[in-house]
Amino acid sequence: MPGPTVPSLDSLRPAPATAAALRLTQLVASLRDELVETRRDLHAHPELARTEERTTRVVADRLRVAGLEPHLLPGSGLVCDIGPGHAATGRGRVALRADLDALPVADECGLPWTSTHRGVAHACGHDVHTTAVLGAGLALAELAAAGELAAGVRLVFQPAEEVQPGGSLDVIREGALDGVSSIFAVHCDPKLDVGLVGTRIGPITSASDEVTVTFTGPGGHTSRPHLTGDLVYAMAQVVTQVPAILGRRLDPRSGVNLTWGAVQAGVAHNVIPGSGSVRGTLRCLDVRAWEKASQVFHDAVEQVVAPYGVEVEIRHQRGVPPVENDERATGVLEAAARDVLGEASVTLTEQSLGGEDFAWYLQKVPGAMARLGTRTPGGRTYDIHQGDLVVDERAVEAGALLLARAALLAGARP
Repeated sequence: MPGPTVPSLDSLRPAPATAAALRLTQLVASLRDELVETRRDLHAHPELARTEERTTRVVADRLRVAGLEPHLLPGSGLVCDIGPGHAATGRGRVALRADLDALPVADECGLPWTSTHRGVAHACGHDVHTTAVLGAGLALAELAAAGELAAGVRLVFQPAEEVQPGGSLDVIREGALDGVSSIFAVHCDPKLDVGLVGTRIGPITSASDEVTVTFTGPGGHTSRPHLTGDLVYAMAQVVTQVPAILGRRLDPRSGVNLTWGAVQAGVAHNVIPGSGSVRGTLRCLDVRAWEKASQVFHDAVEQVVAPYGVEVEIRHQRGVPPVENDERATGVLEAAARDVLGEASVTLTEQSLGGEDFAWYLQKVPGAMARLGTRTPGGRTYDIHQGDLVVDERAVEAGALLLARAALLAGARP
């Protein structure tokens, strides 16, 4: 896609201190313009969860040009192996994961590569994640061809991260982790300057569930609420009281958070409706609280509505557990960042209340996710899941360097 020239990361970091890091830096730098062009193309053509066919095709075609053999997954997504496998090295492959899907959000970035799909946008930075893993893979393929890859690498381009309980479960069922010893990923963080990497040992995200409460009652006239079930009033009590009850019934250190996103009932000012619903997310910082939260939530809703003569149906869609970064894998990411982005590139990140289905991979193999800075130094701080998100595209090169170096370091360890 057309646009301004993208500056390199050179002004943001010192020269690599080792020959290996320098070699990798040069390989990724040679791909810089192509990777940014690819990211803009993906941004202009976003696809929702489980429909990422074009995105999959773009990635697969480029990997084939590099002499690799991507394996397409059912529907969308792919995996692609680089370099020797376990039989040759005695080591498992190191996996690098990207997510392909966009969000049902209108794109308001105002750039030449604005989404061409109305109401769909890469408002979470998955176009950056995908291009970073692609760039890492292309650089690692060059090293493999030169016999410089100590252990094999597997690229995992996963569909449907933005839906619960996440496309990672489908990918795992297809065998994407077979023969894998560790896995790494990045997630855009528009609160961090480009060139910085946020890391954390242990939980870095939270458990995230979808909850829906559907209310039914006889309905009636607003002048006679005592003769019917006042459904809207009952809904209001659930909306305001249940979050407070959870905060008293679960350990406050667990960071439980129930937030409503949709409240729907009625069409007239003088009619008590016969049905309505509230929908929201239930999030927990602690996995043990997450395991208890479902029953506490059910009990609280039923107890709150009991006096009001309405019935409720509760749907609790279990989502994802917290992403719990392995200590050793986090150390690999930090060492990789310092090697290719500079000693000052690593910063401690906070645990967020956001959910991420990368958590399911970490229930199978050790690994870690890092926050990838996307803010232009001195520029505006954006937020993800908002249509006006703009990223500093130097993050593509930074992400590719970080992941490729992490794969090399993890593969070299016994």
